[in-house]
Amino acid sequence: MREAPSWNVVLNLFQKHPDKAFTLRELTGKLGLRSSQGRGLKGLLKALVRQKSVLRLKKSRYRYAPPGKELRARAPSDRKKSPPAQPRSGLIRGRLVTHRDGYGFVIPDAPLKDSDQDIYIGARSMGSAMHGDRVEVVRSSAGSTGRVQGKIVEVVDRFQKTVVGEFRQGHPENFVFPFEQRLPRITIPRGKELPSEETSPPSRDRQFGGESEGKGKRASLSRPRSVAELEGMVVDVELTQFPRSGTAPRGRVVQVLGRREDFGVDVEIMIRKHHLPHRFGAETLEEVEKISGRINPEDRGGRKDFRDLPIVTIDGETAKDFDDAVYVERLGEKRYRLDVHVADVGHYVRPGTAVDREARLRGTSVYFPDRAVPMLPLELSNGICSLNPKVDRLVLSASMEIDAEGTIRRYELATGVIHSAARMTYTDVQAVLDGDGGARRRYRKMAGRFELMKELALVLNAKRERRGSIDFDLPEPEIEFDEQGRMVGITRSERLMAHRIIEEFMLAANEAVAGYLSQSAMGLLYRIHEQPEAKKVLEFEEVAATFGYTLGIALPAARRLDVGRRSGRDRQRRVHYELKEGDLDITPFHYQRLTQRIAGRPEERIVSYLMLRSLKQARYSATNVGHFALAARNYTHFTSPIRRYPDLVVHRILKDALQRAGGHATGPLKDPPAGGEKEDHGRRSRRKKPPQKGTRESVRAKPKEPFSLEELRALASETSETERRAQGAERDLMEWKKAAFMEERLGDEFEALIISLFRYGFAVELLDLFIEGVVPISTLPGERYVYRERDRVVVGDRGRRAFHLGDRVRVRLDRIDRLTNKLEFSVVDE
Repeated sequence: MREAPSWNVVLNLFQKHPDKAFTLRELTGKLGLRSSQGRGLKGLLKALVRQKSVLRLKKSRYRYAPPGKELRARAPSDRKKSPPAQPRSGLIRGRLVTHRDGYGFVIPDAPLKDSDQDIYIGARSMGSAMHGDRVEVVRSSAGSTGRVQGKIVEVVDRFQKTVVGEFRQGHPENFVFPFEQRLPRITIPRGKELPSEETSPPSRDRQFGGESEGKGKRASLSRPRSVAELEGMVVDVELTQFPRSGTAPRGRVVQVLGRREDFGVDVEIMIRKHHLPHRFGAETLEEVEKISGRINPEDRGGRKDFRDLPIVTIDGETAKDFDDAVYVERLGEKRYRLDVHVADVGHYVRPGTAVDREARLRGTSVYFPDRAVPMLPLELSNGICSLNPKVDRLVLSASMEIDAEGTIRRYELATGVIHSAARMTYTDVQAVLDGDGGARRRYRKMAGRFELMKELALVLNAKRERRGSIDFDLPEPEIEFDEQGRMVGITRSERLMAHRIIEEFMLAANEAVAGYLSQSAMGLLYRIHEQPEAKKVLEFEEVAATFGYTLGIALPAARRLDVGRRSGRDRQRRVHYELKEGDLDITPFHYQRLTQRIAGRPEERIVSYLMLRSLKQARYSATNVGHFALAARNYTHFTSPIRRYPDLVVHRILKDALQRAGGHATGPLKDPPAGGEKEDHGRRSRRKKPPQKGTRESVRAKPKEPFSLEELRALASETSETERRAQGAERDLMEWKKAAFMEERLGDEFEALIISLFRYGFAVELLDLFIEGVVPISTLPGERYVYRERDRVVVGDRGRRAFHLGDRVRVRLDRIDRLTNKLEFSVVDE
């Protein structure tokens, strides 16, 4: 007889009684166990407490802890380890990013006062920390290179609690090699190789697409009966001991996912590698079941009725959740009306509920080729929240009057109700715009409306161009899959006019909402894109000059010359500009003009790629600094609350503002300045002086804002991080698919473009397949090659041949590392 039931049996009991606290004796009775089995149950409860699936209360009572819910009390063992709110005096807190060779860097939570560098951590200074952990570091003196160095003294929060990898037999112990290459191999002690039973809950996984809808169903996996059968299989491992004093981490296998070539296993790997929350808890699903699938008459109260208008949704063919719907009409020769209606998700997802906590934990939906991991359960994302055709739906609406110059002259923001006339796809709309006879007959009642949409989109686009907005209009790869999820080809995706219509309309709505809330002095979750760092801009200028291009910026006069330390022919001279804040006057116009100059030229792709690398990544912030790439003074995300949590936050702020304004808001919108203008974008700078007590203004100012500044800062950090996590998972899966696709092409030759150079060789992108790989410098034919950083060239010692950035070369695929999905090529000697 087993000493204790499996953890999912115990967890299911807690989920059925989420508000009840059990003693150990009560649990033993409920589970039908003998008193002799209590010891094993107690150990299992400790594990559930560590995983934060169960909460330990006073007097040894246990209660269910729903996913994402803030625990009000902690187990005694956890209370000692709870991280302080602020780092201890003299210590620096940040996120650890490791390298596969053992060293790493800590990215500080707050920039260092005397340096813009990350903190280098040598392999011997890691302690028990692993990649992704939040740590506290004591800073040591800088090394001879001037690099900021430190030593990890404490792990504040563990990122790697489970690890996914391939199982390998060994002697005397077995191992798991993680798919995350920045993690060490995991030792699996004897007796910990086989899970007690499949740990995935058997029902309601709630991913949609692919296997959950019957398209290429995964073959059922029989449980391995021996360690030998585990060889080469993909497993999920729970870490039981973290690395220390050179000792490898240890763990136990908790789930067997199958073999890497099995259908759907690649997605399961990415979900676990990037720690994506992918199962909705029982409390969340119970809440959703109580939400009506129909709109009640009282829900329409106080809302503006748009149901008599021919409003449509326009999305991709495979879309199932429709966040936004649009309507356009002509108000006169030089005026348009644009309505953007966005699903009122906040009406159904209330703050503090289990659904809301789960949505915040996920942050965003994650889209894979054969399925998605949604932010909201399907009953909401595909059901009552989705703007499906021919049914009433609740919305937040932005109605804008736009003149012939693309300026929003007047806006109205309100809660509303719509009845979508049709669900359109980009392909269908484009066919109408292209004059396809069949499409125009099929949509004859709406053809004129689509042509008007195109006209308005071009007006809005021209307005953005005049203010300096940057548009990198590069072809993107579109991957084709068969029914089993295998990649069968890559084509160039075409950016249709239908795509541009929706892009321009969503940008206009986002700016209108951000402008109104900013003018109202409301705290807001902005979508910002900061000005690029001067160092990155100057590095781009040096590389662009080799192609004969420049951004046209005025370079600073002051500079410092550093001489490299290597001797002989490899000695290099490096020029560094000494810059102070504000020394480099860079605006979006500089980038925009260069994109226009290189459009259609052979070097367009590589120069655009380098320009993108010089820019910062957009992110969420509680402080408004504008959006550099869009040349927008005020910008937020408002139009996708079904799939992005920041949009839901903005909806709550907007609805609060509308309630204060009497249910709707109207007025003119200040025209954003051109991209070259400098302006203070601080959130608090536009606040008026506090009103005097007893005045009419003090009564209006009294209601508390839905989010404090501290809460918005926390949300900005969380949602930016979940966005990066989702992007990483989606990108990694594409690399996985590409590597599998190229396995059958080993030995084949391809035309490629050199996209970066480095000491050990250079990276190439295959021109027709958008697949990247590396050419090691040791494989280059004919002579010995070295990388000259000063000239950014890989050159032979005899000077007969050199490889420059942007060169086209013919390469052969020599090797694929399937653990890292890295492709290795060699140059075909001409």
